[in-house]
Amino acid sequence: MPLRVLNLRWAGYAGAVGGTAFVTSLLAPFQPQVNATTVALTFLLVVLFVALFWGSRPALLASVLGMFCFNFFFLPPLHTLTIAHGENWVALIVFFTTALAVGQLSARAKQRAEEAESRKRDVESLYAQLQAAFERESEAEAIKRSERLKSALLDAVTHDLRTPLTAIKASITTLIDEAREQTAESQPVQLDAESRFDMLEVIDQESDRLNRFITDLIDLARIEAGELTLRRRWGAVDEIISTALTRAKSLTINHHVKIDAEKELPVMRVDAHAVSEVVYTLVDNAAKYSPTGSSIVIRARRGPDGMVTMAVEDEGTGIDRRLRERVFDKFFRATRDGDVTTHQPSGTGMGLAIAKGIVEAHEGKIWIESGRNGKGTRVVFTLPIGDDDAANNGKHSQDHE
Repeated sequence: MPLRVLNLRWAGYAGAVGGTAFVTSLLAPFQPQVNATTVALTFLLVVLFVALFWGSRPALLASVLGMFCFNFFFLPPLHTLTIAHGENWVALIVFFTTALAVGQLSARAKQRAEEAESRKRDVESLYAQLQAAFERESEAEAIKRSERLKSALLDAVTHDLRTPLTAIKASITTLIDEAREQTAESQPVQLDAESRFDMLEVIDQESDRLNRFITDLIDLARIEAGELTLRRRWGAVDEIISTALTRAKSLTINHHVKIDAEKELPVMRVDAHAVSEVVYTLVDNAAKYSPTGSSIVIRARRGPDGMVTMAVEDEGTGIDRRLRERVFDKFFRATRDGDVTTHQPSGTGMGLAIAKGIVEAHEGKIWIESGRNGKGTRVVFTLPIGDDDAANNGKHSQDHE
């Protein structure tokens, strides 16, 4: 048995003896003036305190000692254990029974309180362990996501930087070699005007592609950092769609683009340039993932609760339901049949992530549905119409002008 438990037990017995002795010495000189009920209640208090502090066994000792002291010092005939009157037997038995009951109940209450405290500590310990386990799990999951993000970023940088750089380098090298051979007296490799123009066009297009990739990286970083400022002004929905389609004209040359907009749509207080970027991104994706000659439909309707609902729908093979949330993750790219692959249309995997950030910065929502008759893909987003008090959104900071 641990030394601490032994010390507590002996301390309890000592407390029982000392408490009983103290009460006896305090009340005995006033025995003629103190009635038996007062004495019995005082001894019961000793039993109660002993039970609460040290448990049932010391309380039992206090009950026995209290009974003997009560009889010896306070019940006539005094200073003897003889009980002369029958009512004193009753008083003594009642006292002892009550003392035992009080001691046991108090000790049991103390034990239950200790058990409850112990269970509380166990629960707190278990909760702390679970919390630590969850934190470790969350940290491990965060590391996994970070590794996946690094891998996706490396893949994007490798593909979307190296490919245009390779094309630019090849075109420039050819043009430089031709110029060098023309200055030398050796037989030069002649390039006609059309070939030179084609190479310059490749350099121009791939430079734009690089610029677009870097711009997307910066935009995405600002959105994630909460630094996207929306310059809200009143603008018409048809003008926003027209701006996006003008920009996407070269992308949709092999598709039939249709606009299905509700008449008399209200003007919206939005960042028109940013919303036009969203429409352009969705049209770009629709053109990439739908067959040549198919239709791309842009729809706009007045929605409930002061919202305008816009959608871009294509006639491609659609997106697997399991991937519809993931396509808004940065650097995630998937074919429209749902299989992630390296053989897919060009893109940085940032467009939909940026579109989602712009829509949510406007306090709207964006999601993916199946197209008509379950075919193709429809990307839907909502935007609030706004009011005269809708000022610039101060939570974010990027100029879209």
